[in-house]
Amino acid sequence: MQQAHRPGIKRSRVTIEGTKNSVFHVARSRVVLISSLFAFFYGIILLRLIDLSIVQTFVFPAQMSLEPDLVISQPIAQTEISQKVKNTHRIDVVDRNGHMLATTLPVNSLYADPRDIVDAATTAKALVDIFPDLSESDVRKKLDSERSFIWVKRHLTPTQIQQVLLIGDPGLNFKRETRRFYPQSRLTAHVVGYTNVDGMGLAGVEKSYNDDLLKPSRDEKPLSLTIDIRLQHILRDILMNTVDEFKAKGAAGVIADVHTGELLSLVSLPDFDPNDMNTATENAIFNRFTNAVYEPGSTFKIFSSAAYLEKSKHNIAHKFDASKPIKRGGFTIEDYHAENRFLTFPEAFIHSSNIGSALMGEYVGTDVLRDTYGKIGLLDQVPLNLSGTAKPLVPSPWRDINTLTASYGHGIAVTPLHTVLAGMSVVNGGMYMKPQIVMPDKDTVTITREGQTVFQKKTSDILRKTLRLAVTDGTGQFANVNGYVVGGKTGTSEKIVGGRYDQKKLMSSFIGFFPMNNPKYAIYVLVDEPVGLKKTAGYATGGWVAAPAVAKVVKAMATLYGIPKENIDDDKFLSDLRTLVTREEDYEEEMASY
Repeated sequence: MQQAHRPGIKRSRVTIEGTKNSVFHVARSRVVLISSLFAFFYGIILLRLIDLSIVQTFVFPAQMSLEPDLVISQPIAQTEISQKVKNTHRIDVVDRNGHMLATTLPVNSLYADPRDIVDAATTAKALVDIFPDLSESDVRKKLDSERSFIWVKRHLTPTQIQQVLLIGDPGLNFKRETRRFYPQSRLTAHVVGYTNVDGMGLAGVEKSYNDDLLKPSRDEKPLSLTIDIRLQHILRDILMNTVDEFKAKGAAGVIADVHTGELLSLVSLPDFDPNDMNTATENAIFNRFTNAVYEPGSTFKIFSSAAYLEKSKHNIAHKFDASKPIKRGGFTIEDYHAENRFLTFPEAFIHSSNIGSALMGEYVGTDVLRDTYGKIGLLDQVPLNLSGTAKPLVPSPWRDINTLTASYGHGIAVTPLHTVLAGMSVVNGGMYMKPQIVMPDKDTVTITREGQTVFQKKTSDILRKTLRLAVTDGTGQFANVNGYVVGGKTGTSEKIVGGRYDQKKLMSSFIGFFPMNNPKYAIYVLVDEPVGLKKTAGYATGGWVAAPAVAKVVKAMATLYGIPKENIDDDKFLSDLRTLVTREEDYEEEMASY
């Protein structure tokens, strides 16, 4: 026996001599031969798996979709499979810049012919190991049936296909289909929506434009939405951070073009992954910007102010008695932060006075206020071809007291989209624009997006300045962005719990516009049940929660679109309004003159 050594390793090795050595070499040769044969056959199997699960699925997708019945026999395809699973092609959905939002790709689905199943119990157990969401008893029951065709699992991944093939049961086969994929995942889930397993739209654009998306040819142009996914990223990230910071239940946000009605971004939180609807909860699927109605609170003061300006012939110097709460028909209306004095029109607005707005509503009267709300779409469903738009909750019967409370956004409930569209009509010169979610076909007919005149231009001009004043001097100061002339209005309302308003459960919002000297964009943020922080002195109102979020959106949009800053002179721009705003140092002198 000889002993060999390698540096650093103390191990002995025995060398077998003579007959034993010869037997060892023969045995080793046989092992090598058998291993080579196994490797050869497994190599063939592996190549076949690659061909089935990858090459035919992804390299030759056109052939698969044009000849969907190559995998199973024609009689089964005609008699056992629903006509909805005939792989009708859905055209792609893209954003306004051509970024993919929804597309259709070829996939394999697993079916079984129970007559050819060798061992139902063993095969059922193996299938459940691959697909844990299946019930072993249900699968075994199906495999034991007398039917000639049963679906086992739809839309498999290449890895799952390989695992099924390794089961080796001749009763398992694959059917070529197509599946809808959403490359942006959660980002546009509530806008684009999703389809069922058979490719039929169930929500969002997928549902409302289902017939348009079902086309027989792959040459069809994609459906182009007005959404800009870059803005979608911006708005979603800012809303998510706001929800996290204030420990809120959810949020909704909208960005729109005030002159065309084009919706550039729509976000609802929480959201979901449309590629995996099995994990989506009802709360996440619920669309907060079109499906939910809320009491808007003080954002509605924009619209009662517009009605007042129209009827009063733009009298902004009139003084409203907000020195004490007002009582009408057993109801008491008071201010959240009372000024306890007479307020001019701009003062009532920038201090967000409920009393002032109620008196404006009383001045214009029930018929005028209700007609004004009707003209700007606040009493009907939003005219948008997007599934699931909710109807407003409107007082019925509408009494005089409802006119007063509706003037400051209580006793009436609308979607965030209602508020945005109505607000756009106030700042764009007085035109109500129908919302747009789909871009016009530029290669056919140019669509001129005309609106309906609802306010005088002078009303719009005054309110643009008033909204700016609310940011420079009023409750919306945290929405101010240096150089971008932001205007807007805060809104805070209490949720109704058990038939009563709960002061701890708030809906905090802000609607902003910019630039106010020539408005282009509307931005709306709504936060559901925010919790006050130490840095906000415990407040969770629209001015503390939603206004800063709008400011962040404005900054990000300005960077994205390369919007230059404007050195506007607010003193000059707002001079006619500021002369009607009492400064603190002049308050006692003014009160003495009454």
